[in-house]
Amino acid sequence: MAKPADDTALELVAELRSAFTAIKRRIRQVGDSEDLTPAQKSAVLLLERDGKATVAMLAKAEGVRHQSMRITIASLEKLGAVKSEPDAEDARQKYFQLTAPFLKTLKSGRAAREDWLFRAVQTLLTRQEQQQLSAAAKLLNKLTTFEADHA
Repeated sequence: MAKPADDTALELVAELRSAFTAIKRRIRQVGDSEDLTPAQKSAVLLLERDGKATVAMLAKAEGVRHQSMRITIASLEKLGAVKSEPDAEDARQKYFQLTAPFLKTLKSGRAAREDWLFRAVQTLLTRQEQQQLSAAAKLLNKLTTFEADHA
């Protein structure tokens, strides 16, 4: 049987899920958001953060099979999001990186989404509510450190 505190936590979880879903949906509507799969988004974020990489490097970083990452990279190549270049020392090895036009689109979309969120916070929230949201953001980031086997 759930304790009252557990009921409160369950209600909070439902509210958070609902809020995250609504915000995510709204943010997707703003900016030139690419319709990428989760695997594609992960590969793009790795390439953006770390620079050029081989399929093997990306697969290892994501903890997926080489073939799975190869399929993801091929789909990104088809979209014009990544390009390859041979390794200077081993021409059999290919390095992939984001294309300049895709990177520009990525940054432009991100800026539009951040601008929407900034304007929403500035317009809809009082200074005190902004401070509360700041505290809540710190708590939400803390939740990201929780591991499933931690319980």
